[in-house]
Amino acid sequence: MPIQRLLVTQFRNLLQVDVQPSPDINLLYGQNGSGKTSLLESVYLLSLGRSFRSHKIKPLINESASELTVFGKSSAASIGITRPRRGDSQFKVNGSRIASLAELTRSLPVLVINSDTFRLIEGGPKERRQLLDWLVFHVEPGFFITWKNASRCLKQRNAMLRRDRIPYAEFHPWDRELAGLSQLLADYRCCAFDQFKAVFLSLVEEFVQIESLTVELEQGWDTTGNLLDILEQHFDRDKKQGFTGTGFHRADIKIKVGSHKAEEVLSRGQQKLLVCALILAQCMVFQQTSGKNCILLVDDLPSELDDKYQTLMVNWINKLNCQVFVTGVDVLALSEPWGKMVDRDIKVFHVEHGEIKHEERLALSETE
Repeated sequence: MPIQRLLVTQFRNLLQVDVQPSPDINLLYGQNGSGKTSLLESVYLLSLGRSFRSHKIKPLINESASELTVFGKSSAASIGITRPRRGDSQFKVNGSRIASLAELTRSLPVLVINSDTFRLIEGGPKERRQLLDWLVFHVEPGFFITWKNASRCLKQRNAMLRRDRIPYAEFHPWDRELAGLSQLLADYRCCAFDQFKAVFLSLVEEFVQIESLTVELEQGWDTTGNLLDILEQHFDRDKKQGFTGTGFHRADIKIKVGSHKAEEVLSRGQQKLLVCALILAQCMVFQQTSGKNCILLVDDLPSELDDKYQTLMVNWINKLNCQVFVTGVDVLALSEPWGKMVDRDIKVFHVEHGEIKHEERLALSETE
């Protein structure tokens, strides 16, 4: 479902942009602050209603404007978003207002690789859990409502834990519901993870070749026991801490090399390529399961990966056959890995002071 036309108004320094991107590869080059990343943010906004750099909306709106608008048209849907400084935002799919951002996300699945993404390996469980849940959300229809109900239940339990003198008997109904929902979420995650793991390891074996690499899913509790019993056993601990320490919200993906954490033994380049494999495995499993393509945003690829790893990354992306937006500062460094892909429709755009100009493959011709 590639974007055929993208209109952006008053989004950071993109005052009025009208772009007709390639359904395959889009290379955007320009100096820092020119607006390259802002264009990627605008695509991401069409999927999640926010930026991948910040959850705040006001910094996205040009300082001289009262609101921003982004419109994207694909063969499957037309999506329009208006986000003002004050008042309610408007989200429309095919001309009709929607109440849930989940509908927006399903209409335009988008994945991003940027400098923050490269912290997936050494970062906390939340980021890796969100990586898996993006996939589960798109391939398991019942996941989202189950996750919402489980989150509501968890929030209520945590609020009760912070009150004094509430006996466990009053927690039991909430624990019973939380345990049931957590197990259902675990089942959803396990099913998607099995597919994800197979694809991820095949990518790593083909391109990175890290011996003794393992990737496993931890559900957030000792699955040899019953979660309802575990919640009761840990009640005093949870009461003292003021939050629930066991359940679906503690799930994590553990990546190891032998008995060591991946970040302890891998080079920086290997870690970055491993993160790319995680994201691309998401995309591949999504394709296999849904029969659809997502959109991939890659911000400043040349600065994150050296020439060797850039070439590997480009080969991976080329196999996806999805729409890709890639940014970089130097046009030659950005274009070189893509120059021999004559079978793909590649567009090059120069971004300068918030203006975007299509260059008719001029930049690529310089590398051939």
